[in-house]
Amino acid sequence: MTPRSCDTMVALGTATRSGQTLFAKNSDRPVDECQPLVQRQRQTHPPGATTRCQFVELPQAGITYRHVGSRPYWCWGYEHGFNEHQVVIGNEGLASKWPEFTTPKLVGMEVLRLGLERGQTAAAAVEAMTDCISRYGQGKFANDAGVRTYDNGYIVADPREAYAIETAGHQWAVERIESTCGISNVYSLETAWDRIAPAAQTEAVEQGWWHDNGARFNFAAAYSKNDRSQGSGALRRARSCAVLAGRRGAIDAQTMMSLLSDHAEAPDGPLQTDPTSGSGICVHCQADGSGGNTAASLVAELCADGSRLPIYWCSFYSPCLAVFLPYFCEGALPAILAQGDAAASDDSPWWIFYRLAHAARIQPELAPIFCQRWAGWQQQLFASAAQMAVEGRQLLDAGQPDAAARALTEYMAQNTATLLKTATELLQHSAQPQATNRAAQRDAWSPA
Repeated sequence: MTPRSCDTMVALGTATRSGQTLFAKNSDRPVDECQPLVQRQRQTHPPGATTRCQFVELPQAGITYRHVGSRPYWCWGYEHGFNEHQVVIGNEGLASKWPEFTTPKLVGMEVLRLGLERGQTAAAAVEAMTDCISRYGQGKFANDAGVRTYDNGYIVADPREAYAIETAGHQWAVERIESTCGISNVYSLETAWDRIAPAAQTEAVEQGWWHDNGARFNFAAAYSKNDRSQGSGALRRARSCAVLAGRRGAIDAQTMMSLLSDHAEAPDGPLQTDPTSGSGICVHCQADGSGGNTAASLVAELCADGSRLPIYWCSFYSPCLAVFLPYFCEGALPAILAQGDAAASDDSPWWIFYRLAHAARIQPELAPIFCQRWAGWQQQLFASAAQMAVEGRQLLDAGQPDAAARALTEYMAQNTATLLKTATELLQHSAQPQATNRAAQRDAWSPA
């Protein structure tokens, strides 16, 4: 069984350097499960239309919003994503006390996609998600498709507010986040909930998981199957919460990227982004290639004041060995980003970065070479993306949406072409004979 691991975090504007909300997510999945990036357009649906998820069919919304999702190749839903209204969502796998259900439910990643499609604000997305959870359920259920199912936690954010959701079967609890928050694969929403499912407490009492003595209902204590103070999820959540709390007022996109790339094994201490320094929020597979690995990452720079467009930074596979490219929902993402399925391929960005990460695992001396190669370009991307975000906003405000879309589309296409060219060159570089002088190679691959 692949370890269940993911991390999602958010810092509202009161805690960031820019005064704007920042969101971050690592999707940790089976080591060789391809996770491409897909874009879907806004659609209008007729009355009576339905949408078919993998196991459940449900009524379709009148409008489904334009969005981008990071999608395990086999799944209708997403590990994380963002929509045209600056709603961003990330999910976590949880283990509740419910035994395996025998009836079909929604997969947790499908609930996330439904939130992006139907949420014009974070609050509206939460309402759509919790309504679907109440009606159709989610969690661990038997199926013939071999899909690993589990309960889920989420952070849902927009430029002005953010919420944490935790689930157990058809039950859920929601807490509004006030400043910073990190969640992982451990129940953490205790008594500070703002809303719970109508039957959440009564069902827990009926199952013998909660004794109603008049105390405020503790959702996590009632429904968590595991000891919430132990395990990797508890450690990683403590780490993200401690880093964010310790940097309130100074958090920026680079902070979030470094946190997603962090390999520290204790809650305190400086960020450790060295790919060879251990296991942490950035999850690497075992030396023999077994276990899970961070499959994709997202950092979202939202904007509440309309001064620029939101910037969505995405990377493939291990973030500590990759580069975060900026994307804009207002333009057309390069179609090649959606390439990839179960079989390894040379035209899939995800599989290219999978191969890079595993080359560095086999030859650890390659890791600093790869990191150095990306570092200079990453700094250039921070500057160019900030400029494009302002220029794109100005074009939209001037009533020129087509010109904005063309400029943003071209910018993303150029960056993606550079990404693939450089990654391919690095792969060729990693295949050179072991006897090659690595110091000379590092000099040859200094940042542009």
